[in-house]
Amino acid sequence: MSHTAHIRSHRKPRRSASSLAMRAGVAGGVLSTLAVAGAAGTANAAEPVTQTLELPTLTADLATQAAQSADATQQAAANYQLQAERDAAAAKAAKQAEADLADAKQKAAEAKKKAEEAARKAAAERASRSTARTTLVADTSGSAATGGGTSTGSSTATGSAAAVVSFVKAQLGKAYVSGATGPSAYDCSGLVQTAFKQVGVSLPRVSQDQSTAGTQVSLSNLQPGDILYWGSAGSAYHVAVYVGGGMFVGAQNPSSGVSEHPLSYDEPTGAVRVL
Repeated sequence: MSHTAHIRSHRKPRRSASSLAMRAGVAGGVLSTLAVAGAAGTANAAEPVTQTLELPTLTADLATQAAQSADATQQAAANYQLQAERDAAAAKAAKQAEADLADAKQKAAEAKKKAEEAARKAAAERASRSTARTTLVADTSGSAATGGGTSTGSSTATGSAAAVVSFVKAQLGKAYVSGATGPSAYDCSGLVQTAFKQVGVSLPRVSQDQSTAGTQVSLSNLQPGDILYWGSAGSAYHVAVYVGGGMFVGAQNPSSGVSEHPLSYDEPTGAVRVL
């Protein structure tokens, strides 16, 4: 027996051909699989990926909320429109108020102007009456000093004039009633008309017409029976009868009725002589 017979060999055992072939086949299959997978990955990377998202279906609650939102939007729009209409109406009202104010100011200015004009006319009439009264007093004083002529201080009345004077004095104390012509009450022109009717003289009914019914005479040359008037001839607003001695009788107003006063009580504007 050899002395090396029990020594184990250090050489690797030879693999059989079948084992090698199997291993080669497995390796090839793995490589083939990797190659296919890589090719597939390359192909997938080259093509775009389309992803589909599915939207959630509206439920009944979401539909209700959407409807409420639409109603709220519509209500807000209606509110905005209403506010716009109110703003427009307010602007229109403010503009109209401004126009009305301007018109009122203009009318007030016109009224003030008319009032001032009326006051000037009244002052002019008072000045005219004062001048006439001064002239009347001067003429009366001159006539009394010289003892000549008939003056306003004379109380002498004759004929129809005396009858007129007598009638108006007989009515003293009776009431003043607008439109009355006697026998218990008179207005100013009603008393004058009725007095002259006693002597057969027909006079117009109103003071405006009575102030132009006869011949215009100066206040410095009055005679009993003359008709005195206040205001301008043709537009007089009051009449009375001169009774002599610087006095007149007339239906003045509701408070004094038919009464007698001196010319200075209310100076007349002019006079007419009918008799």
